[in-house]
Amino acid sequence: MRTIQTAEITQNIKEMCIEVNHFLSKDMDDAMKKAVEKEESQLGKQILCQLQENLQIAGDDMIPICQDTGMAVIFMEIGQEVHVEGGNLENAINEGVRQGYVEGYLRKSVVSDPLIRENTKDNTPAIIHYSIVEGSEIKITIAPKGFGSENMSRVFMLKPADGIEGVKNAVLTAVKDAGPNACPPMVVGVGIGGTFEKCALMAKHALTRDMNKRSSIPYVRELEAELLEKINKLGIGPGGLGGRMTALAVNIETYPTHIAGLPVGINICCHVNRHIVRVL
Repeated sequence: MRTIQTAEITQNIKEMCIEVNHFLSKDMDDAMKKAVEKEESQLGKQILCQLQENLQIAGDDMIPICQDTGMAVIFMEIGQEVHVEGGNLENAINEGVRQGYVEGYLRKSVVSDPLIRENTKDNTPAIIHYSIVEGSEIKITIAPKGFGSENMSRVFMLKPADGIEGVKNAVLTAVKDAGPNACPPMVVGVGIGGTFEKCALMAKHALTRDMNKRSSIPYVRELEAELLEKINKLGIGPGGLGGRMTALAVNIETYPTHIAGLPVGINICCHVNRHIVRVL
């Protein structure tokens, strides 16, 4: 049994919140550079180059890569051989978010009640997803989610008879409806199967996948490639101003489901698609 102190978790989450909001992950940076080469529209190329310049300035001057520094979404994969000591784990996670957003001078975008709308002034609480896994480590993934793209999320409760064509139509419908509102070029996370909430969670988690990795399931890998091609033929383009590079990737996760259902969740993220991983 390995012991990890809550103070270590808090410190790492604080650092991760600051880093992920100032520096694009390497996989996303590579994808953005490739997008400039692939874009056929001159205006589209210009928009992509401006986005690259913005990212460079953000890193050089320690300015957030987007003014919406998002609601902190955190995936905690906790090894079953780990004992957490020093206080309540959830409190430690939220304290890391609080310190990161306050000391990092990041925009505080969380309200304490969805209708009363009073700002919590420290961007807490975070949205935390836990899973217990084998081993003696804790893997922390932080993916701050801005709501320009989050508001474009969709869940389709399809019939089994809708099949794979129904899934394709659902994803394309969500992207068409999002249009320029999700700040393209976008990354499209898709969850297929499970239940109403499970497909949405998979879609969110799919956005954190390394952009250089495709699904290990052959038909899913083919579906990702087909949907990416179809999305990039919609003509939405960078900034919604036309062009080929509407999306940088389509990431799909699947899960067993009920005989009577075919849930599909779509979670779109903007061109920064912030995600960072640390293993303690």
